[in-house]
Amino acid sequence: MGSGEEARERKMIGRVVFGAILVAGLATGWYWWQSQTPRIADGIVFGNGRIETEEVDIAPKYTGRVQAIFVHEGDMVQPDQVLAKMDTAELDAEIDQAKAQLAQAEAAVVQAEAEIIQRKSELKLAEQELARALPLVRRGSLSKRTLDQRQSQRDTAVAAMNAAKAKLHTQRRAVDAAEAGVRHFQTQIDDTFLRTPVMGRVLYRLAQEGEILAAGGKVLTVLDLSEVHMEIFLPSRDAARLSVGAEARIVFDARTSEYAVPAAVSFVAPEAQFTPKQVETLSEREKLMFRVKVKIPHELVMRHIEKVKTGVRGVAYVRLDASVAWPEFLEKRYPGDPQ
Repeated sequence: MGSGEEARERKMIGRVVFGAILVAGLATGWYWWQSQTPRIADGIVFGNGRIETEEVDIAPKYTGRVQAIFVHEGDMVQPDQVLAKMDTAELDAEIDQAKAQLAQAEAAVVQAEAEIIQRKSELKLAEQELARALPLVRRGSLSKRTLDQRQSQRDTAVAAMNAAKAKLHTQRRAVDAAEAGVRHFQTQIDDTFLRTPVMGRVLYRLAQEGEILAAGGKVLTVLDLSEVHMEIFLPSRDAARLSVGAEARIVFDARTSEYAVPAAVSFVAPEAQFTPKQVETLSEREKLMFRVKVKIPHELVMRHIEKVKTGVRGVAYVRLDASVAWPEFLEKRYPGDPQ
């Protein structure tokens, strides 16, 4: 019994010692973390997030075969740059047929115009003969029947002239229709050149050359680097004091102690939402948060466009009170960037 009691006593002492060491370790870690975390003045709040941009899908307007893709994943692209091309064999045949119809319609217009010239000449002759016949009938040198024939010839010439004009109008409308057909097929051919509407970087190459895609089938996905932002979540007490346009700073995890990127609040959600699991908050009790978008200025993005990468994590600091000065560690800029 004595040896058992001694064993239990030694076990108890060991637990107490282990607990004391654990508490001391936690306290030391907490004090170290406090010493490493910059002090933030009242009026400045922060949240963690990652760099994000909009994704733009490059897809054909019509069903067809992918003829060529001119870029690879990771390539930088400029607005209106051709990234891929769809096959145009069928469209080429259709536009050739439409051009032939246009040429035929234009030839018909030339023929109709020539017919009008002929009808004008016939009408002029008929009017002259009628004019000469009228005084002869009055003097009795020409019969009334002959006058009636001259008038009938003049009326027939007028009708033929009107018919020729109507035919010319119809042929010109046929030319308009043929031109519209050519433009229609040319527009479809132009649409086979898949262009990017934004400046950015190719994120995914989703199709291969020779593959047949339905209308809207994705060929490429491009990251729009013209607008780079970070989304953070703030509790209602902070979001209520925040306004669009408020100054902000972004510090990336990879370079926390070196540089801060100036930014501005571009969006504050009108309603609270449940905080996403990947977002860390200061208090687990803060379940409902307001989403805030912090945007990096376009000119600053352009200055470092080759270095911009989505998914990079960091912390965005937002100033609720414009009279509060930024701490020194949030005022250090990348070399060459404006203060």
